[in-house]
Amino acid sequence: MSQSTDHAVARSQGTVAFPNLRLSGHPLVRHKVTRLADERTDAKLFRELVRELTALLLYEATADLPLAPVRFRTPLEETEGVRIAARIGLVPIIRAGLGMVEAALDVLPGSEVWHLGMYRDEETHRPVSYYNRLPARSPDDLVILLDPMLATGGSATDAASVLKAWGAPRISFVGLIAAPEGVRRMLEAHPDVPVHVAILDRELDENRFIRPGLGDAGDRLFGTGAEKG
Repeated sequence: MSQSTDHAVARSQGTVAFPNLRLSGHPLVRHKVTRLADERTDAKLFRELVRELTALLLYEATADLPLAPVRFRTPLEETEGVRIAARIGLVPIIRAGLGMVEAALDVLPGSEVWHLGMYRDEETHRPVSYYNRLPARSPDDLVILLDPMLATGGSATDAASVLKAWGAPRISFVGLIAAPEGVRRMLEAHPDVPVHVAILDRELDENRFIRPGLGDAGDRLFGTGAEKG
C-alpha cells in the first residue's frame, strides 16, 4: 500500500472516529508538517513553516465562508464579483498561538485579533487562564481559535467555553498537530466546533506530551527551551 493510500485510510478512520475533526490531505501540508516536527529544524525555519501551514490550513478552514455580490471595475470594464460577507475574529491562545497570527492576518487581512492567555500547570496538567483581552461582547460572525497543538484539549475547550460565553455565534479551531485525546475532549465539550489540523498523532504519553509530536511549540517558535511534546 502506498503512503498516499495509507494517509487516506488514516484520514478516513480519524474523521469517522471524530466527526469534529478536519484533517488536511494536501501534499504540501503533509510535507511541511514533517519538516516542522523534525528535531533538526531550527527556530527560524520552524517559524516559517508555522506561518506557511497556518495559511494553508486557513484556506481549508474558511472554505464555507458566506459571500455577497459586489460590483467593481477592472482596468477594462465594470463587472461583478464577490466579497466575504462575515466579520471574522482571530483568537490566538498565548503564547504559541502568537506564531500563527501574522499568517492568519495575511490570509484574512480584515480580521480583528483578540487574545487569550493560558498555560498548562506542570503538576495537574490542567490549563490556567491568566490573560483575557476580549471586549464585552463578540462583534464577530466567526471566531477562529489559533493554537499549534491540541494535546489534552484543556486549553482549547476552556477557550471555546470563554468564547461562547462571550457571544461568539460560530467558532472554529485551527491548529497544526493534535492527539486523539484532545480531539475527543473537544468533541465531548464542543461538538459544534470543527477542529482543523495538519496531522493527528498517535497518543499522549504519561506526561501528557503528544507522541511522536514536534516538541514544545512555544519553545521551538521562540527558541526558549528544549522540552518534549
